[in-house]
Amino acid sequence: GPVLGGLGTLVVVKRFAFFSEAVGHAALTGVAVGILLGEPYTGPYGSLFGYCLLFGILLNYLRNRTGLAPDTLIGVFLSVSLALGASLLLILAGKINVHILENVLFGSVLTVNGNDLLVLAVVGSLVMALALPLYNRIMLASFNPQLAAVRGVAVKTLDYLFVILVTLITVAAVKVIGAILVGALLVIPAAAARLLSQSLKGFFWVSVVIATLSTLCGILLPIIFDLPIPSGAAIILVAGIAFAFAAIARGTVPSLKGNLG
Repeated sequence: GPVLGGLGTLVVVKRFAFFSEAVGHAALTGVAVGILLGEPYTGPYGSLFGYCLLFGILLNYLRNRTGLAPDTLIGVFLSVSLALGASLLLILAGKINVHILENVLFGSVLTVNGNDLLVLAVVGSLVMALALPLYNRIMLASFNPQLAAVRGVAVKTLDYLFVILVTLITVAAVKVIGAILVGALLVIPAAAARLLSQSLKGFFWVSVVIATLSTLCGILLPIIFDLPIPSGAAIILVAGIAFAFAAIARGTVPSLKGNLG
């Protein structure tokens, strides 16, 4: 939650929301590839990370080389990846338990094991260790690439690093949140935070708090009240409520009307 919230501020500023959604959906294909290659159903991490990293890096390479609009390329990649994933899942339909696919699609805290938590902790720590020292540079390159280049910032290198970081944390969170909704936890808390914040520092920390609380509430509430709701869906619903309150506050609290949003 905290890592997704912090990195989400960069996703929103760079207008990469559609990219994070595409990576989340690509994770479904990565799982199918892993199972076909004989990886364990509960953790096909090799193919999952490998496929999604290839997806993200190739997409960013073509974005820089072709000059096509990012949303156009993402639409092409997403459509092809979903078609491939759907085809592979139909091939696998008679070989694996359908609940495994449901957990991948929608997430389930009940199926998360020690390896999943270890992967999430290691990847989350790695992403934060790389992102925090470079946060201001990435933010500057997002707002004004020309100025960043003049100041000696390696804009293209940071662009690739950012894509890799988003891909890594998105894939690591798939087992908890689900392939369909994982990208939303990058975007919704950050979008809400941007409506509530008056500085970049506040933007970052408010997003982290919203993402963390959304994750905790989304995991605990279905368990406490015995609700038949996947953890991923519950997390995003809580984040959506936070965004709704932020939007209302933005329109009614005078001090928020001149903020970052």
